[in-house]
Amino acid sequence: MPIRRRRALGAVAALFLIAAGAPAPAASLEYVGTFVWRDGDDSFGGFSGIEISPDGSAFHALTDRAHLYWGSIDRDSQGLIRAMNIAGRAHLKDSKGAPLPPGYTGDSEGLAIGEDGAIWVSFEGLDRVARYDHPDARATAFDPPPKMPGMRINSGLEALAIRDGTIYAVPERSGAEDRPFPILTFRDNAWGQAGEIRRDPRWLAVGADFGPDGWFYLLERDFQGILGFASRVRRMQLTEDGPVNEEILLTTRPLQYDNLEGLAVWHDGQGIRLTMISDDNFLFVQRTELVEYRLRD
Repeated sequence: MPIRRRRALGAVAALFLIAAGAPAPAASLEYVGTFVWRDGDDSFGGFSGIEISPDGSAFHALTDRAHLYWGSIDRDSQGLIRAMNIAGRAHLKDSKGAPLPPGYTGDSEGLAIGEDGAIWVSFEGLDRVARYDHPDARATAFDPPPKMPGMRINSGLEALAIRDGTIYAVPERSGAEDRPFPILTFRDNAWGQAGEIRRDPRWLAVGADFGPDGWFYLLERDFQGILGFASRVRRMQLTEDGPVNEEILLTTRPLQYDNLEGLAVWHDGQGIRLTMISDDNFLFVQRTELVEYRLRD
């Protein structure tokens, strides 16, 4: 068939599919840049959660040893990160005001900041969520979450997000590779569940956020031994009947990035941007990376 005729038929077919209501192509992510963050403080490293301000100029970053960093972000004219300026750091406390030790009671994993400025942190080991009115405040403690399949000392409430005052928490594991991840909710000191997220073998939930589009974004990790870490990002809409319209936006190669664990979703003026931060496990062979992508619908 002549090329011109083939192209013409292809265009007609495309128009027919659009008119027939065929689904639009799934959204995808466009790589923006990577910034390697370094600091000499002994508490620096092991980042497991991140929050970015709506304009992308400020951050809060949480380590898995109960330290919280915050400050400003320098960006160039293209929006690429050029510096992470630390304005403060705090050692998170328990409800009695004592600094949390690393390990069972101080394994902080998920970070979410409400519209009122309250800082929410999820912990594994001693599974719980805590609220901090400011970084140096003592924790406000709440009832523990229900025990779900797969939740154990090093696989608790890993991913945390907040919307309209309700906390959404996803455990790292589900108890079986073919068992969905539960979406736990917490509001007014009461735990509930907002459905389940389909799970694929090997992938573990490590970070979450709600985007300015209202979608729920989930960061997942696949550790492949000496081959390193692969990462994946999915998004979905949460309804009263559970997640719908799931899309896989990104799947990285092993060793493409370090161990990405934290996720923040915001709007950079051109589109929705995803900022991810890596956990270097306090090892010299790893590094703290901030990796950014922009959503293309």
